[in-house]
Amino acid sequence: MRIARPGHRGRVAAGILMALLVAVTLPVAVAGTGTAAPVQLPPTTPFDYQLGGAYPPPVGVGVVVRDRTEPPVPGAYNICYVNAFQTQPHRTGWWRRHHPGLLLRAHGREVRDAAWGETLLDTSTPRKRRAIARIVGRWIDRCAAAGFRAVEPDNLDSYARSRGRLAPVHNLRLAGLLARRAHRHGLAIAQKNAAELSGRAHRRGLDFAVAEECAVWRECGAYTRVYGDHVLEIEYTDNGLATYPAACRAAAGRRAVLLRDRDLVPAGRPGYVYRSC
Repeated sequence: MRIARPGHRGRVAAGILMALLVAVTLPVAVAGTGTAAPVQLPPTTPFDYQLGGAYPPPVGVGVVVRDRTEPPVPGAYNICYVNAFQTQPHRTGWWRRHHPGLLLRAHGREVRDAAWGETLLDTSTPRKRRAIARIVGRWIDRCAAAGFRAVEPDNLDSYARSRGRLAPVHNLRLAGLLARRAHRHGLAIAQKNAAELSGRAHRRGLDFAVAEECAVWRECGAYTRVYGDHVLEIEYTDNGLATYPAACRAAAGRRAVLLRDRDLVPAGRPGYVYRSC
């Protein structure tokens, strides 16, 4: 749900390709989606979350999440971020002009995620879900064409901010449509947050999880019980630095844990923080 700013193509250190060769296989085979080639996601390889803008990843990083408008990092396992259940703030006008009926409204006003200045998409009917899936699906197509290996559709939990207009099942059904689109290209697809939906999301075709602050909210187990170690955990500095070493101990070297600044600013900018264990 963060706005990506213009960046540049990064370079990763030698040795990342070897890490990818020994990666654990994530099978992608979901009822009704057809078959796809196995997708490699190395859960113990350090990763970086670059939604605030692209930059050359730190040495040793082999998994990178970037906005769909940014290029993938050569040699890394690249995950393409798309805001699938809400608008990006700078794109809300586009939705209003071209797809006003897909914006969620209450009493005639758009339902907003005030924390990020985003409008929720209306996933409440099959027709609207199909329309959203066509739009987001084209973004997924472009992610695949650019060379990304997986996709992260954000805001699966938008129902919690919908003032009762949406239910979890509405978003899960849209997630299933997006999973089918991703799997056609051989892309893995992530569950982003909404720990309580992990089992249902996986049954809809989601392959791994991107979990923000699961140590803070004591919900990492909700992801790992479903996805095993295929969980990319991100903790933030504004929750206190004591959370991060505890999260590293809990992960016990089975999966990477990342500490970042809340705004995910690019390297070299004030406030930038990156640590990985």
